[in-house]
Amino acid sequence: MVRNRFAKARGFAEKHGVDAIVFFNMSNVRYLSGFTGSDGAFLLGRDAAWFLTDSRYTTQASLEVVGIQTVEYRTKLDGLAALITDQGLQRIGFEAEDTTVATLRALTEKLPGVELVPVGEELSLLRLVKETDELEILGEAARIASEALLASLPALRPGTVEREFALELEFAMRRGRADDKSFDFIVASGERGALPHGRASDKVIARGELVTIDFGAIYGGYHSDETVTVVVGESDARQREIYGIVKDAHDRALEAVRPGVAFRELDRLARDYIGEKGYGAYFGHGLGHGVGLDVHEKPVVSPRGEGLVEEGMVFTIEPGIYIPGWGGVRIEDTVAVTANGFRLLTRVPKELMTV
Repeated sequence: MVRNRFAKARGFAEKHGVDAIVFFNMSNVRYLSGFTGSDGAFLLGRDAAWFLTDSRYTTQASLEVVGIQTVEYRTKLDGLAALITDQGLQRIGFEAEDTTVATLRALTEKLPGVELVPVGEELSLLRLVKETDELEILGEAARIASEALLASLPALRPGTVEREFALELEFAMRRGRADDKSFDFIVASGERGALPHGRASDKVIARGELVTIDFGAIYGGYHSDETVTVVVGESDARQREIYGIVKDAHDRALEAVRPGVAFRELDRLARDYIGEKGYGAYFGHGLGHGVGLDVHEKPVVSPRGEGLVEEGMVFTIEPGIYIPGWGGVRIEDTVAVTANGFRLLTRVPKELMTV
């Protein structure tokens, strides 16, 4: 597995004509080395690899980083520069999208005569197609989150504060063996549902309101992402109409997921349907995004999304309608692409639920 990951990364090194690539993005470091800590770096050469960390993590690295030389440093950039110099490396690629200007300047000063070469979006494609073990972990993360939401819904009633429900949901995830939550949960009720990223607030939920809940769990380092919109008490005709439009848009895109389909086409299917129903101006974000070691990663499923769906990819389908002064509806599932279609990782039913 590690050899396959190295081979993919080394392909980028060969393309850019560099002797090695340095990784600072900790999701990439984990993917390539197995290290689960919060600080370190990874240097991948043409024929060798090095994991770099400080004394806080040396023992942890000895347990997690297998078959790769670990180098301990006092300061990261000094340790990295010393290793590059000792190995006689002359052209070093770096993650252009994840390396700060300050880091690049400091590294340039410490490595006179060494050319630092930006390696761009290609590195964000490194984790694009998931392996079997990753798919299993992603499925477990989604299961934990979905079951936690279903267990928590009885706490969602008139008079509940959005923040209190978010906390109840987090506790349920923790009880279900989640390592952490993927992000600050969105719990947006009533008119706040028009905020696509309306984090849980001190608002009190009232009877008859729609509540959009966007939530996710981390398990084994991997994330889940799912959104449900429910109604507290009885729904009215407009709520049912808009929910139905979003649900149909969601289903149209979902049913089209299979290898070879363009990401833009998936987005178009949902977006055009919402537009045909007269609500196109109220769906402003992309249809979906990749999920893995980061909760938002490649691929991009939007009008600007490039490329085609491939077996082993994991991404969301999440259309929405957001109407200022009224509220909103979003429905989100995460799918794993199979040879002939997809399987759902998220498990909460997406028919309109009354709580």
